[in-house]
Amino acid sequence: MRSILVTGGAGFIGSNFVHHVVDSTDASVTVLDNLTYAASREAIDGLPGDRVDLVVGDIADADVVDPLVAEADAVVHFAAESHNDNSLNDPSPFVRTNLVGTFTLLEAVRRHGTRFHHVSTDEVYGDLELDDPARFTETTPYNPSSPYSSTKAGSDLLVRAWVRSFGVAATISNCSNNYGPYQHIEKFIPRQITNVLDGRRPRLYGEGLNVRDWIHTADHSSAVWAILERGRIGETYLIGADGEETNRDVVETILDLMGQPTDAYDLVTDRPGHDMRYAIDSTKLRTELGWAPQFTDFRSGLAATIDWYRANEAWWRPSKDAVEARYAEAGQ
Repeated sequence: MRSILVTGGAGFIGSNFVHHVVDSTDASVTVLDNLTYAASREAIDGLPGDRVDLVVGDIADADVVDPLVAEADAVVHFAAESHNDNSLNDPSPFVRTNLVGTFTLLEAVRRHGTRFHHVSTDEVYGDLELDDPARFTETTPYNPSSPYSSTKAGSDLLVRAWVRSFGVAATISNCSNNYGPYQHIEKFIPRQITNVLDGRRPRLYGEGLNVRDWIHTADHSSAVWAILERGRIGETYLIGADGEETNRDVVETILDLMGQPTDAYDLVTDRPGHDMRYAIDSTKLRTELGWAPQFTDFRSGLAATIDWYRANEAWWRPSKDAVEARYAEAGQ
């Protein structure tokens, strides 16, 4: 695979994957990104111009997608509308990007016989009870609870159908919650970090007892590359790093790392349909492909993430007030 097309490669997880490919392989990368509010050119600035090319365009536009797929050895599909709160306010962009966009890409890879990897989320499985010892596996039934997770579930099913019906050479991964550099500040961890940097109090939905299974985005990137290289066609792999934490524990750790009292946060109105717990069993990925996470200490990974946001205020500052204004309107 000498030439990789990465959709959503100027967004948070996609841009970190592009950096991983450049740093650890000799492949060239074409990034296809619509540069919506959650993406930025800065996320891939500084990468060698002879190996990384940015094309600004919509994955739902077949005229843009087809020639790029024709030139690629593989497509890694990160592009998605992904913020649950936004999907509750307006589901339509989620349907277009996550469903129509994935369909458009699948038709292109079918025409050109191109290897395809589809990046998805553990949210397609719904949620687990807090006292349930189980974790999600590749055979867990889908039970999405929001327009975001339901459109991602639909896109997964499209990939499975195109593998079975048309012989598309595709794999799927469902990953737990990512954290790390270049994540938009509307998301949970960067919102709390930038609130503290701004002298604002962090905000927690409900009682803050919801559990998420955190993974550093660098580990997600290495897992996706392992699947692209060695994964079995038609298979789904769950990506996780055994990082279960309550939202309250995450906020209190952020406050502690930033030298603040650990109770210096506010509880706000919970989000409708808020999933209680996610937990990933990544045994298949680890045993079959020999993958293992490198960021196994969540506290140290969080400290490095705080340092990044502290050092890159110019990147997040322009959108901070608008983000907080939207949350304030919702009482959150």
